[in-house]
Amino acid sequence: MKLTRIGLDTAKQAFQIHGVDEHGKTRLQKQLARARVLEFFANLPPCLVGMEACAGTHYWARELGKFGHTVRLMAGQFVAPYRKSGKNDANDAEAICEAVGRPNMRFVPVKSVEQQAILAVHRARSLLVEERTALVNQIRGLLGEFGIAVAQGIDRLRHALPDILEDGENALPGLARETFAELLEQLRATDVRVAHYDRRIEVLAREMKSAKRLMAIAGIGPITATALVATVGDAKVFSNGRQFAAWLGLTPRQHSSGGKSRLGRISKRGDVYLRTLLIHGARSALRLTMKKSDPKSQWAEALKQRSGNNIAATALAAKHARIIWAMLARETEYRLAA
Repeated sequence: MKLTRIGLDTAKQAFQIHGVDEHGKTRLQKQLARARVLEFFANLPPCLVGMEACAGTHYWARELGKFGHTVRLMAGQFVAPYRKSGKNDANDAEAICEAVGRPNMRFVPVKSVEQQAILAVHRARSLLVEERTALVNQIRGLLGEFGIAVAQGIDRLRHALPDILEDGENALPGLARETFAELLEQLRATDVRVAHYDRRIEVLAREMKSAKRLMAIAGIGPITATALVATVGDAKVFSNGRQFAAWLGLTPRQHSSGGKSRLGRISKRGDVYLRTLLIHGARSALRLTMKKSDPKSQWAEALKQRSGNNIAATALAAKHARIIWAMLARETEYRLAA
């Protein structure tokens, strides 16, 4: 039995395999326990293996590649149209096997261990930031129950809460005062942990040549630069900057038909974390465009005056994405046009 293409549907414990021969005829349908997956592929002649890009698949792609197999990862949204009937493991594996053989299929680059380690730092920091935001919102909401209003913003709450606790005339009960003091300590501890990850990311940015080059762009700091380098890997897998921006979901969604082009809002496809960092970075860069005279700043300022901050920030983020692709793919320094 000669298998040329395999669809592997991964899970926590049960892995489903669907294999076909050179004529596309089904030759293997099998379920494997997690502990037996590597043993099975080690005894199999090299072939094309397809998987949906999800949790753990980058690990399996690296491991199966060691046995000589050609592993391709695909986004789940591109695999779903090839599923013939109801969703189950066998149908998913068959759909993956069919999708990976399509000549125009888009594949996800396999991340290295080093890339995943850097992204683990980012995920840990992002989790802490989310917890801090939830904590701040909870404190502000609880203060509102006692008729105390605090303006939005973490810094404003940090400065206001100690004064509220020391104010003996705000009618806060003793039990509530103790609770808010504990929440304040929790907030300060979370700030310390976030700062720890910020310093770690700054060290990583100084050690990564590509990240150091990207930080020359206005609005791109250590967090955005290291996240981009670790997530993208080899930028040459994208044909051009616009394709890279589209992968980040920063290009308009099309509703074109009959030769008439209709462009809508951005697609918001791809990595939400990277897109958020780029747009927030563009917002910070827009604060200084009125003081600069370079073409990019003048273009951004004119767009901001014409269409508003949100559209200008998104457009600037898309432009930065194209610049980033050129710098990573061609290994060049950032050059600001005169």
